[in-house]
Amino acid sequence: MFGRSIWAAFFSSNKRIMESFLRRLKYYGIGFGFGLLFVIFFFKNRGCSWLPSNRVKDSVQQRVLVLPEDQKESLDSKGIKVADIKYIIETGDVDFSESLKHSDPKVYLVEGTTVNGKDAQLFVTLPEESFIAEIHVKESSIKKIKNSADGKGKMILFPKDGQLIYLDSTQTLDRQKKELGIRSGSQLLKWIKKSGEIDFAKTDYRVKPKAEHVISFKNDQGKELLLKAVWYKEKINVISITSADSSTVN
Repeated sequence: MFGRSIWAAFFSSNKRIMESFLRRLKYYGIGFGFGLLFVIFFFKNRGCSWLPSNRVKDSVQQRVLVLPEDQKESLDSKGIKVADIKYIIETGDVDFSESLKHSDPKVYLVEGTTVNGKDAQLFVTLPEESFIAEIHVKESSIKKIKNSADGKGKMILFPKDGQLIYLDSTQTLDRQKKELGIRSGSQLLKWIKKSGEIDFAKTDYRVKPKAEHVISFKNDQGKELLLKAVWYKEKINVISITSADSSTVN
C-alpha cells in the first residue's frame, strides 16, 4: 500500500512537470510564430537572408546587372528605369513556380513595384560561373530566355565593391597596362561604370571552368578598349586588355 502511494506521488509529480513543460512550449511556439509573421509581413522579408527569395536576390546583387540592347525598348515602353530595376531586385519577390531553377542559365521571375508604386515583372538570368546577370522583359515565355549571343548589353548596376576589378601580375597583362596607360583596377572600374558594355558576340559561356566575358568601354580620352575577364572569388579577374582597333581579343 505504501509502495503504491509512492509511485502515485511520483507519477503525479512528473505529470505536473510535463504539463508545465508543454504549456511553456506552447507559449514559446505562439510567440515565435507571431515574431516570424512580424518579420515577414512588416519588414517584407528584409534581413531574412535565409529565405529562398532573398537568397536568390542576394546572388543577383553580387553580380553586375546587364541590360541587353534588345530589351531596352521593352523596358522603356513599360516605363521601367534603371532605378526601378534596382528597387524591384531589392524589394520584390521571386516567383519560384514561374522560374527555371535547374537550367543554364537559371532564370528567375521577380515581381515587385517601381519606385512610383507601379506593378512590374522582371526576368533575371544567372548564368553558370559568370559575373553578370541579364535583365529581360520582352520574351512571352520564360523558356525562350537564353544567354545573349549577339549585340551588346549595358552594364547598369554593380556590386558595392571598390576593388571589384582584379589585375593579375602576368607579363602580357603588365605590358598591355603599360601600353594603354592603365594604372589600377579602380581606374578600370571607373571607366567601365561610365561606359561599359558586355560584347555578347565575343563572350563565350562554353569555356570551362569559367565563362569568359568581353567588356567594351572607353578611357578618359574616348579610346575604345576591350577587356576579357572571368569571375573568380567574387572579383572580375582580368585576362587581357586590348584596343578595339586590334583585330582580336587576346
